[in-house]
Amino acid sequence: MKQTKQIAKWRMMLMGGALCALPISLIWHLANLQLIPGDDKDFRFLQSAGDARTLRSQVIPAYRGVITDRNGELLAVSTPLTSIYVNPQQLNSEQGPALAKAMGISHSELKKRLKNYENKQFMYLERHLPPHKAEPILAHKFKGVYSEQEYRRYYPAGEVTAHIIGFTDIEDQGQEGVELAYNQWLAGVPGEKRLVKDLKGNVVKEVGMVRAPATGKPLQLSIDLRLQYLAYRELKAAVAEQKARAGSLVMLDVETGEILAMVNQPSYNPNDRTKLVPAQLRNRALTDVFEPGSTMKPLTMMAALETGRYPFNHTINTSPGYIQVGSKTLLDPRDYGVMDLTKIITKSSQVGITKLALEMDAETIRNMFARAGLGQSTGLGFPGESVGVLPSRTKWRPIEHANLSFGYGLNLNAVQLAQAYNMIAAGGEFKPVSLVMQSEAPYSQRVVSERVTSQITTMLKTVTQQGGTATRAQIPAFPVAGKSGTAHKTENGGYADDRYRGFFAGFAPADNPKIVAVVVIDEPSNGKYYGGESAAPVFAKAVGGALQVLRVPPVNREEYLAAVELQP
Repeated sequence: MKQTKQIAKWRMMLMGGALCALPISLIWHLANLQLIPGDDKDFRFLQSAGDARTLRSQVIPAYRGVITDRNGELLAVSTPLTSIYVNPQQLNSEQGPALAKAMGISHSELKKRLKNYENKQFMYLERHLPPHKAEPILAHKFKGVYSEQEYRRYYPAGEVTAHIIGFTDIEDQGQEGVELAYNQWLAGVPGEKRLVKDLKGNVVKEVGMVRAPATGKPLQLSIDLRLQYLAYRELKAAVAEQKARAGSLVMLDVETGEILAMVNQPSYNPNDRTKLVPAQLRNRALTDVFEPGSTMKPLTMMAALETGRYPFNHTINTSPGYIQVGSKTLLDPRDYGVMDLTKIITKSSQVGITKLALEMDAETIRNMFARAGLGQSTGLGFPGESVGVLPSRTKWRPIEHANLSFGYGLNLNAVQLAQAYNMIAAGGEFKPVSLVMQSEAPYSQRVVSERVTSQITTMLKTVTQQGGTATRAQIPAFPVAGKSGTAHKTENGGYADDRYRGFFAGFAPADNPKIVAVVVIDEPSNGKYYGGESAAPVFAKAVGGALQVLRVPPVNREEYLAAVELQP
């Protein structure tokens, strides 16, 4: 019988110890990886590496603040839409024809688009689709095709408010108008949430919200949408009828300086910009400057009255109907002879205002223009606003002095002109214009005495009455105070003989003003280029309608009712 060889005791102990050490070592290694912090590739490293492969952050778009008019009517609102995107590396090529058909495009077009993104992991298939159009595509559950919610801006008033509101781009960021000027206020702050996705990009679960989106703040403008529609209709009709190049109309609330309406022609539809011409984007009432012509004569007259040297009934001899200033001859339509100050304004006498101006220091006139806000920003903060030029010279040549008095040699925009006339209508109180609804009493500063502005108002009322240059600015039952103007446009360093701008600036009712308005007609080509012919009728229709909308009591009730009955 063979004798069994015994194993040494120390070997048994060594083997047992080794077998026990293996699980302990494994446990230690797992603990080292998953529990115990270390310097290199510890549990934190492994967790971050795993999260990097599966944990994703997704931006939650913020809802952009709404824009409304002074009465709460919507001017801009964001609507939820669905954007569909694809991971080209996950897309099954066999799904191509079905995907193309669901999208309503050809398979070849889809392949062409995908080819440009074949090495990338993200490509938009369609953006900003209404839910009812996105759902049929997503219902197929194509591999690698996903969706996300976004917002698109919608403008209920369309082209009527386009130049004020502007628009946003496809990322919902302001690009023009108020949307750009108040972008930070309106935009809000996007949120963020964490998702767990598998290697194919499928969402396994939502981990949680990192940051909730903060909704953009609402913005209430001073615009009255009813007056905006009214002003837009009248301006558009006038520009078309007169075959004009462009036009602008601005209405202000006399009491507050708030802009009630601001329209331009040509305009555009912000909801469909596929055929947009860049020139249509300009808010001409703020971006385009011009020489205001005879609309400055009342301000020159105001400077003269303020000196105390010229009583209200002061007269000037304008015979023989022209005056030589340097090498220039300034003409009146005819020889008006001896004129009092009121008649100089009534007839818009170039000779009369020139003689009066040359008796004063040029800086006296310039100072009055500056106090009326000319040559300075309106403070609206509107993108692209032009401040204009109010010249300042150490020595004025006589022709420069004369030109300044009747609105040449300086330039301004339509809103600045309205702001200047608002100062007259408000009895000498300068009130900065505003495009945002004011919650408090507006800032104002007295810059001219009430006595002087009252005298100017009396003069301006005669302009729209029989014998004046703007009788077509009359509004039934509402007396109007205002001034027409006509200015040659500049061309090749001089003035064009056959290109004009026509203006009318005024307020109504004249003795208790509620609305100030300025109308600019650029290059009317139907033969009626004087401001009293081209711009004054637009003022009458727009402001007359606005006074009815605002229920301002008529001065002559019978005349008012007769006019209302005649309206279509």
